[in-house]
Amino acid sequence: MAATIEQDAPAGMPRKTATPLVSLRSISKMFSNGTLALKNMSLDVDRGQFVSLLGPSGCGKSTVLRIIAGLGEPSSGTVEWPSASSYDGTGNPDHEIGFVFQEPTLMPWATVANNVWLPLRLKRRSKRQTRDEVMEALRMVGLDAFANAYPRELSGGMKMRVSIARALITKPKLLLMDEPFAALDEITRFRLNNDLLKLWQQFGWTVIFVTHSVFESVYLSERIVVMAARPGRVFRDVAIDAPYPRDDSFRTSEIYNENCRRASDALHEAMQARPQ
Repeated sequence: MAATIEQDAPAGMPRKTATPLVSLRSISKMFSNGTLALKNMSLDVDRGQFVSLLGPSGCGKSTVLRIIAGLGEPSSGTVEWPSASSYDGTGNPDHEIGFVFQEPTLMPWATVANNVWLPLRLKRRSKRQTRDEVMEALRMVGLDAFANAYPRELSGGMKMRVSIARALITKPKLLLMDEPFAALDEITRFRLNNDLLKLWQQFGWTVIFVTHSVFESVYLSERIVVMAARPGRVFRDVAIDAPYPRDDSFRTSEIYNENCRRASDALHEAMQARPQ
């Protein structure tokens, strides 16, 4: 059975539909070296949800994102897009997906604007045609004043903002984020958490966010999918019953602390789970 939770949308967010945006059906992944990374991974993610994948290193979280994005093929099972109008049964709707990797992976010789322009350039759209779109994406992450700067002139947090802007330039319906803030200091990480939630509420994306942090997953998410390793699979699906918007006061609230305890307990149990 796929792990699903139906709930009303937070204030200002689109209501979740009965038809998931993306569904993983019994996904397994065996690598060429014989490592079984995933086994019978099933998961439904509704349109407009913010879902975190939480689990120990090596449990297959990043592999799940890559399979959803079409950057890797499952050894068995299927990825379905039941509510995507462009899905024709032969592959995923790649133009509706944005991917933010753990490292910003910016081109050091290109300006901030040209780094953000890259996805549209690959679609053969000229710089002149897309200038307004690039600047709008930079405004969304607060970097429009740095359009002509180079990556070497930016802080780590600013580089990650550029990476997010690049993922947003195609106006994706699904945003996949693979531990994007893991290497940042705590203050910058908190700030980017807040900015991400504001953008999510404003634009109504679906977000699947990989993290090792219980605290980050509780702060951001409506659902936390806790994964067990050896091989990777859904261990528990934890609903975070807390309203949006969330701010720094939420981090010191009793409801936040209680949800952190629940998620931490689930993660501990997942780490103790026997291999399958």
